[in-house]
Amino acid sequence: MSDVAASSVDGELESISLVELAVRRLRREILSGKTEPGERLVEEHLTRRLGISRAPLREALRLLAQQGLVEHVPRRGVRVATLSDRDVQELYAVRDVLERYAVETALPVRRAGVLGGLRAAIEEMRLATAVADRLRIAEAHRRFHVELVGLAGNQQLTAVYESVLVKLQLYMAINLRREAEVAQPVDGVHRHERLLAAIEAGDPAVVLRELAAHGARTYLG
Repeated sequence: MSDVAASSVDGELESISLVELAVRRLRREILSGKTEPGERLVEEHLTRRLGISRAPLREALRLLAQQGLVEHVPRRGVRVATLSDRDVQELYAVRDVLERYAVETALPVRRAGVLGGLRAAIEEMRLATAVADRLRIAEAHRRFHVELVGLAGNQQLTAVYESVLVKLQLYMAINLRREAEVAQPVDGVHRHERLLAAIEAGDPAVVLRELAAHGARTYLG
């Protein structure tokens, strides 16, 4: 890994530091489910694998800790962040409440064009599934649900909902990985297509039934 990478943005060069590159690489590995909650991140192994020194690695780990993706454990070093079973179940319960409120507030949708974000998320899900990119799939899943809650037009609600998803994203990544082991790759796309059809039909009760059967917690435990 070189110390600076350049990309073109509106004709200008954007410099990316070693720290930023390490953050991106590790974040991708964590959110794709390649590393699991509680797994130790050994500095010696990471510096060798990423081709960087300890200083930028430690700064990258500090930034990842701020994002809630890793945690420093006294006398044990750094590990991928964990939540207790109770934490996870409580977060899912909060998510359910927020989704229910959003659905009951937003449906039936009366404005044209507001479902474009949901359709775009499904298309991204379909493309990511075709190339087996778990991180893109996970991001498309989250984007779909954020767009769904956003239909309520309540920015504070959406912000709280997104914060819940950030805390759950490690476990959502594990669910997607385990689902890939026992189900057809396109099953997740089809679930969201059924959910979109229910949203288009405009019946809150049907949408809530689809959400209840959505399988978010199927592989937890």
